Amino acid sequence: MEINETQKIREKIICLEKVSYNYQNDISALSEISLEIVKGERFAIIGANGTGKTTLLQIMNGLIFPSKGRVFFKGSEISKETLKDKGFLSFFRAKVGYVFQDSDVQLFCPTVLDELLYGPLQLEIGEAEALDRAFEVMEMLKIEPLKSRPTYMLSGGEKKKVAIGSILTINPEVLLLDEPTNGLDPKTQCSLVELMLALNEAGKTLVIATHDLSLVDELQATTAILSEDHQIERVGSAMNVLGDQDLLLRVNLIHEHIHRHGDVTHRHLHSHYLFHRHERE
Repeated sequence: MEINETQKIREKIICLEKVSYNYQNDISALSEISLEIVKGERFAIIGANGTGKTTLLQIMNGLIFPSKGRVFFKGSEISKETLKDKGFLSFFRAKVGYVFQDSDVQLFCPTVLDELLYGPLQLEIGEAEALDRAFEVMEMLKIEPLKSRPTYMLSGGEKKKVAIGSILTINPEVLLLDEPTNGLDPKTQCSLVELMLALNEAGKTLVIATHDLSLVDELQATTAILSEDHQIERVGSAMNVLGDQDLLLRVNLIHEHIHRHGDVTHRHLHSHYLFHRHERE
């Protein structure tokens, strides 16, 4: 059967079917989550703290497994059993990269260059090609002057770039990023957003877990909202989701601020995003 361009664009790359996850068997972190992420998409998972964003990303990466339900990558189920197959494990780890919220959790090699080489060498890519990839990524991220530096001597922004670089040297199709702008100064946040857009333009599928609504707006990502009962509240365009203030209030991503001037009470919505959003043509 001939596949047309529309079908190619809509190729499903990650699918979750009624996924639930419980900690210690009875503490719910996710409940009945069904999602489809399309190849080449920018996809954001948003929600208040504790709604299960990180848990969902870790399930997509096969770091933990659902208590109930199933998760698929390119039609193949990701489970304890399938990841015991060395061939499938190597394929999956080469295709999906995970960037942790805390870069210190991810970085453990002696130097920046060692970090960038670790992934390709683990996937049995030759040393010459691994070095080529490392230097290409360092040039792209403008971190080549840091190549011999221990990662504990890097700033927060530099650590984030190295963490992303350590995934890019694997050259995955999908990047899972957990709170990528957390703790970064505004200039570094801006450069990171530009990098994510460039990676997506180059064909990478981006899945971002965040409570930063301004990031979702900048990326104009397809957006799934997790409610505080750990379920999907809505999936829609960034414009559709961020434009619904009642929805954002309900899921505790914005809040009503009350203050008084004498006998007069003022109420208004409070959110960094709401005060900084701009009209789009």
